[in-house]
Amino acid sequence: MNLPAAKLDAILTRHAQVVFRLGQNPPSAETIELSRELAQLTPIVAAIEELRTTEGQLAGTEAMLAEPAIDAEMRELAMAERDELNARLETQRHDVQLMLLPKDAADEKGAILEVRAGTGGDEAALFAGDLFRMYARYAALKGWSFEVLSQAEGTVGGFKEAIAEVRGRGAYARLRYESGVHRVQRVPDTEASGRIHTSAATVAVLPEAEDLDMTLDESELRIDTMRASGAGGQHVNKTESAIRVTHIPSNIVVFVQDERSQHRNRAKALAILRARLYDIERSRRDNERAANRRSQVGSGDRSERIRTYNFPQGRVTDHRIGLTLYKLGEVLEGVALDELVDALVTQRQAELLAMSEAVA
Repeated sequence: MNLPAAKLDAILTRHAQVVFRLGQNPPSAETIELSRELAQLTPIVAAIEELRTTEGQLAGTEAMLAEPAIDAEMRELAMAERDELNARLETQRHDVQLMLLPKDAADEKGAILEVRAGTGGDEAALFAGDLFRMYARYAALKGWSFEVLSQAEGTVGGFKEAIAEVRGRGAYARLRYESGVHRVQRVPDTEASGRIHTSAATVAVLPEAEDLDMTLDESELRIDTMRASGAGGQHVNKTESAIRVTHIPSNIVVFVQDERSQHRNRAKALAILRARLYDIERSRRDNERAANRRSQVGSGDRSERIRTYNFPQGRVTDHRIGLTLYKLGEVLEGVALDELVDALVTQRQAELLAMSEAVA
């Protein structure tokens, strides 16, 4: 596995330039940009330096073995050291190669997570609620914030639709693999005969868009206020705080009524709209470049069934990579979700490595 020395040298040079420039106390905007770049460069620079240290040690060991006067005991020790260094070098080269893979600009962003009940009526809404809570627990385990932006409850519980903003470094990079159709197989509580029902929920994960990423033109927005609807009693909002935002060019409509504050509902609605428009723009740019890289494992089509949760057998199967875990409870608690995500990330990295080697 050969790595281009010139590329590694360029990374080290750029790292030195960034450190030097930051030491000159540049303007705040430049400092922010350079600090972000430094955070991205520091891990790979450390990996490159370790790699080159190992290469130097291996060269020294090879030189020792080339000495005609080396005694048998020393030669045996040197050969063992050479084998160890070669194994370490292979691992380090692989790690650096992974770090050099093309990065999605959105990977470090937070995410807008949308879960909707699909086919299956009330049971689908209950399952959508299970998934939404799974992601909330997973976010908590990761130390990310999880703020509910909008939710519409099902008639017997769960959610017809629930949307949350997940904030934390790399949240989108991990959650992006959840986009698609999730299927559940279980016996509903209302099923007297004990028959297994199959229902589904859809998940969409969009990178969180900041004003810098997607600026909204106020002239293209129609914002309507109205009285929030509810189940009655204390849950009914008596003021006109519900917000419906329509993006006129795309006809995308976002409705939020979760907060009693009209201002808060408006901010949430605009955040959801901005993320949806940003996702559309990213897809458009990807199509224009005719890139072979896919934004998600699988086809990326959100109508694709990606995972099945089978309650009678206590298993979860991810159909994109053919992985089955008999850890249904742990997955739904968010504890074992990383096992699925890690496998999907590994598959993605393998695809990118194969593509980079084919180009090389």
